[in-house]
Amino acid sequence: MWHLPGRRYNQSMKRIIILLATFIVAGCAVNPVTGDRQFITMSPSDDLQIGTQNYQPMVQAQGGPYDVDPALIEYVRSVGMKLAAVSDVELPYEFTVLNSSVPNAWALPGGKIAINRGLLTEIRSEAELAAVLGHEIVHAAARHSAQQMSRGQLLQGLVLATSVVAGDSGYGDLAVGGAGLAAQLISTKYGRGAELEADRYGMVYMQRAGYDPQGAVSLQETFVRLSEGHQQDWVSGLFASHPPSQERVKENRKRARKMPEGGFMGVEEYRAAVEQARAAKPAYDAYDQGRKALADGKTDEALQLANEALNLFPDEANFHALRGDIRLTNEQFDMAETNYDRAISRRDTFFYYYVQRGITREAQHKTNDAVQDLERSIELLPTAPAHYTLGMIKKKRGQTDAAIEHFSIVAKSSGEYGKAAGAELARMQLEGQPSKYVATSCDAGANGNLVISVRNDAAITIRGVRVQLDYSDNYGNTRREIINVGDRIGAGQVARADTGIRVYPNTRCVEQVIAAQVAE
Repeated sequence: MWHLPGRRYNQSMKRIIILLATFIVAGCAVNPVTGDRQFITMSPSDDLQIGTQNYQPMVQAQGGPYDVDPALIEYVRSVGMKLAAVSDVELPYEFTVLNSSVPNAWALPGGKIAINRGLLTEIRSEAELAAVLGHEIVHAAARHSAQQMSRGQLLQGLVLATSVVAGDSGYGDLAVGGAGLAAQLISTKYGRGAELEADRYGMVYMQRAGYDPQGAVSLQETFVRLSEGHQQDWVSGLFASHPPSQERVKENRKRARKMPEGGFMGVEEYRAAVEQARAAKPAYDAYDQGRKALADGKTDEALQLANEALNLFPDEANFHALRGDIRLTNEQFDMAETNYDRAISRRDTFFYYYVQRGITREAQHKTNDAVQDLERSIELLPTAPAHYTLGMIKKKRGQTDAAIEHFSIVAKSSGEYGKAAGAELARMQLEGQPSKYVATSCDAGANGNLVISVRNDAAITIRGVRVQLDYSDNYGNTRREIINVGDRIGAGQVARADTGIRVYPNTRCVEQVIAAQVAE
């Protein structure tokens, strides 16, 4: 282990302490809701910018707008604006309803707030709706997401400081690039303090807006009951980022007892507002079951459920898209395209339909139409399937740079598309840039000879690896050899070659891969 001289070490530590102290002082801010000091390195204008940039991609990634019931959207917006008007922070609040059966609600920095259809059909009063929206308003107003991100920056800073001392890092799953990273803003689990704070001040906002705070108590009681029942859709939705607990129920009850009794519950008003959504629930249940059946490879069952959903509610675009996905799986491309046409005619602002129609059109060799669809989908939400398919089209057309650009975006993501894009990049770049995909090392072997090791970092099997070795012999003379390493080297595998060159005390070696080929 190497040690720094004491004086240099102390000077480095002083610099780090000063750096961190400056960072922390600069990051101290006042919580605009509670008035307490909190660590935030981002400015309020950063919140607004992040929220604005990520709002539409998140709406797309979380199911798109629930636009078949405009009256419900307006109702939710009106309740949200009542609460926003009495909040402690003036923000450009925006409220929307998303077309997802997953019971969830979320807030982006800057006041962009969404609630899913699946949660609206479960709660029972306008007061409970106000409790959900008030809670999310507090998350935005108190800058809880900014606080989480700032803590992440501090952790990065501490890692950097350590290195200085030592030597003086559903639809949403399809998103890539910034759209994929944006999902972290709503999937990150809030801390216990932030949840209790959002409950507390959300109830204050409810009371100010004329709602009965008991709505927040009954809401949390329902959440705890459902969480104890381990309902999977709830666990994957609201509970993932807003975990319920008996502590939250207890605290809400205690606060409600200290507040003036009474207030608006709005049971009948809420029932009327969600009547259409609840009436359509059997259709969406059939659709969700159909999606699961298709994912399990049960296409006949999936088609039966898609048709059931369409018979109950023929105007929902998702149901037509499900039938299109079934036809696409069965390679009935012309029928699939017709189904996607119907989906787009009903909702022309959702990325998924364009992705799927573009893939279907490419399978039918309607390349120009496919490109148009895929590019439109990326405008709405950049995804791995769209970029990958465009990359394949560009590659076939000989547009190498454009193909590499698309594949490079997808290769940074996980999953099958990421692997496939990485393989395509390797096929296109391996021979010209072998060192980008093959790592090398030169070491002394057990028999006293130099051994060259190569690791295949490409996503495909390679062959013909040649390494240029520059080494010094026992007399200090520099020599060069070209070494062939391995035969076929699988993805992630390591191959070694004994060079036959003896290792002496003065031996030094520098190796560089100069050739590699695709083995396929």
